[in-house]
Amino acid sequence: MQTVHSNRLHQSRTIEQLITGIATSDGAGVKLTRVLTGKLQRRLDPFLMLDAFGSDDPDDYIAGFPDHPHRGFETITYMLAGRMRHRDSAGHEGLLENGGVQWMTAGRGVIHSEIPEQEDGVMEGFQLWLNLPAQRKMSEPWYRDIASAQIPEYVTTDGVTVRVIAGSSNGVAGAVSREITEPLYLDIHLSAGTSFSTALPATHNAFIYVYRGAVKVGDTWVEAERMGILSNAQDSDGVTMSTIEDTRLILIAGKPLNEGIVQYGPFVMNTEQEIDEAINDFRGGRLA
Repeated sequence: MQTVHSNRLHQSRTIEQLITGIATSDGAGVKLTRVLTGKLQRRLDPFLMLDAFGSDDPDDYIAGFPDHPHRGFETITYMLAGRMRHRDSAGHEGLLENGGVQWMTAGRGVIHSEIPEQEDGVMEGFQLWLNLPAQRKMSEPWYRDIASAQIPEYVTTDGVTVRVIAGSSNGVAGAVSREITEPLYLDIHLSAGTSFSTALPATHNAFIYVYRGAVKVGDTWVEAERMGILSNAQDSDGVTMSTIEDTRLILIAGKPLNEGIVQYGPFVMNTEQEIDEAINDFRGGRLA
């Protein structure tokens, strides 16, 4: 693991809004918290959804997510703890384990399942939906499993550990890159009394989600299980955060597509007509 210096910023972004997630269930009854909902899709374009899940009660997760379709976007599942088996209609299969990432491009359509391969213990992580640009919504499905050891990490001179899932931070390139949406996805571990800075393009929408401890951005504290939407001030060149306790959070940013967003369950397209086509293709067995 390499040691790097954090960016020295001219001006940090601030917290525009604090969001409390909504407790819900999905799949075959998996309990989760929906943090980024449909109401925030335009504000946080190109991101469509963020679910946080975490439980040591098998009844909360054991049934998993049986076969279900997707079209028009990418799913990024980051497993902090647990084991989940992925299978899909494009012939992909993989086992997502502690610290690993599953990155799937649904494109023109895929039917997949995500089923736990554990009967006890903790299952914890996140699923993020990243929109595809109109020109790529009907692309071929794509899938990649990224083991924990394959995710680039660095530690700052202040002792902050950063896992770079996507994009680039403080000169360290992540495991995945995307040309148009340019997503940044960091898992940041701060020890008590430390601070951290990273550059963010002024063009990007960005947010943090704290899952351990609490972090201060500007004058605002973001507590555990809260999202902080970062302001889009054009004179800010990144974000600086600090903490007084051991804290873990994810930082996500991306370049907005500024295109139409029409969602019907697991399908996200640009027009109602395209949604109708997706539904008809699914019902007619033409999705995968």
